Amino acid sequence: MTDVQNEVKAKYGAVAESTLSSSDAGVKAVAEAFGYSAEELTSIPAEANMGLSCGNPTATANLRQSEVVVDLGSGGGLDVFLAAKQIGPTGKAIGIDMTPTMIERARANAEKGGYTNVEFHLASIDNIPLPDASADCVISNCVLNLAPDKPAVFREIARILKPGGRLAVSDIALKGELPAAIASSLAAYVGCIAGAMRIDAYREELLKAGFEYVEIVESGFDLNAYKKVENHAGCCSPAMEASGAFAVVQESCCTPESTATRLHQDLGALLDTYDVNQAAASVKVYALKPRG
Repeated sequence: MTDVQNEVKAKYGAVAESTLSSSDAGVKAVAEAFGYSAEELTSIPAEANMGLSCGNPTATANLRQSEVVVDLGSGGGLDVFLAAKQIGPTGKAIGIDMTPTMIERARANAEKGGYTNVEFHLASIDNIPLPDASADCVISNCVLNLAPDKPAVFREIARILKPGGRLAVSDIALKGELPAAIASSLAAYVGCIAGAMRIDAYREELLKAGFEYVEIVESGFDLNAYKKVENHAGCCSPAMEASGAFAVVQESCCTPESTATRLHQDLGALLDTYDVNQAAASVKVYALKPRG
């Protein structure tokens, strides 16, 4: 695992240990700004939402009763729990996340909510612990942009989807060149911006992975919505030192709450200085696996 991957894992681990939830007005506002209704947010455990979304994939995945849906980078279980309601008791909603504390939080939320048709697996999304052709639909919410090897992730998605299965993802993609300060910022990487692909490359790599009918549509959401929550996101960055493409944290923060606060401050400062909407966009990604 690379230094940047370790940083991403550590920062989202700190978010999982924090008290961020829909009970916080700012966290709720971020989720609503990216397409969740107040009714959806109150229908699931508040702790499932930590203000980390850039869209609402369950609103566009066209999930049906008895389907198997897999959420990549499932976090506290927000989209897994919403999907579980749509697929019903005979379906299965499966969350995949590489952060142990996120898995612990999601499983606690599942128990709290009394869900019987969900499960969570600790794994990286480029090595999904599920059989070939086992899922009807794969969803993800602002996570694929964090993967260092995105083509490998796309191939894994194609592997686990059944013939005719579909991909419905909310993500951030690039439509232009990011300012250098954002492109080289670890806070912007963990904040789902600096690691994003160009839209045309995103489409090309999905086609190479074997998908057809690939469509990538800009959502029109304002990425500055992340500034709505004071304690947003997952990293802190004291004592930054250049290391490779990104500045890497040299020492850990003292508490999960200060960790979450520091990333928001760093990302918020960048968003105050640069209009990332000029170069990046929240997108809806759709693709189908051929039937034969």
